[in-house]
Amino acid sequence: MALARRRSDRRIDYWPGFVDALSTLLLAIMFLLSVFVLAQFLLSREITGKDEVLNRLNSQINELTQLLALEQSNSQDAQDALANLQASLSATEAEKSRLEQLLAQGAGAGAAADERIGSLSGELDSERQISQRALSQVELLNQQIAALRKQIGALEQALEASETKDRESNAKIADLGKRLNVALAQRVQELNRYRSDFFGRLREILSDRENIRIVGDRFVFQSEVLFPVGSEVINDAGRVEMKKLADAIIELQKEIPPEINWVLRVDGHTDDRPLSGTGRYRDNWELSSARATSVVKFLIENGVPANRLVAAGFGEFQPLDTTDSEEARSRNRRIELKLTER
Repeated sequence: MALARRRSDRRIDYWPGFVDALSTLLLAIMFLLSVFVLAQFLLSREITGKDEVLNRLNSQINELTQLLALEQSNSQDAQDALANLQASLSATEAEKSRLEQLLAQGAGAGAAADERIGSLSGELDSERQISQRALSQVELLNQQIAALRKQIGALEQALEASETKDRESNAKIADLGKRLNVALAQRVQELNRYRSDFFGRLREILSDRENIRIVGDRFVFQSEVLFPVGSEVINDAGRVEMKKLADAIIELQKEIPPEINWVLRVDGHTDDRPLSGTGRYRDNWELSSARATSVVKFLIENGVPANRLVAAGFGEFQPLDTTDSEEARSRNRRIELKLTER
């Protein structure tokens, strides 16, 4: 029993050695794998570099091929040029030989020279004929230029005479313009005088009405004096006032000279209130025009010549008072009379 226990105590433990050996083997394998991977990397780089070098070599080969083709083409051109030079040299040598033969012959060469001289004489005669024709054409052109100069001189004289007449005409026109301006100023003064007389008479005739007044060069009737609200029909009181106006115009017409082309302009105005559109007139334009026309027709019916009257409608767009009040609207609703030239 004691011997067996001692033997069992003497057993050898191999496991640590086995682990060490296995670790060493794994390290060796990893080292070999690292070396293999590094070798693969270096080999791939080397192959890639070789591919790039190969591509560059192929590119250089293509360039050299193109240069070789260009050199071959240039060489062919040079050969063609050399052949042409050789042909020209051969022709020159042949001509030289022919001249030498002519010199050797002597008499034959003299005859050829005479023939050449005769040909040159004929050419010279032809050139002389051409020169003579050219001289004739130059002479004809000189004659035409002289005739044109005469015509230009005549035109300049006519132009100078025309300019003189224009200056005289302009002076006469300026004088006539001054006379016309003077005459117009006189007519305007006369018309202003008659306008003053006309307004003075109207002032005397219609002085008892507060709704009738003079504004500048116009005689103003408030619409309420002549028309009902929204209507163009002259009321009874308005007809009385318009009859006075017609009589005054007829009396004035007798005094104004017939050469003064005067007219009495009747202008219709409304306030800025829009119409409803359901009545007879759609807007203030139509109402103002209708009222001016009614006054003109009434004056014609009472003896005023139609050719001395003008009707115009302005709607609400020429107000006397621009404030927003009933008094302003009342002032703006009006009929204006203006004595003026046509």
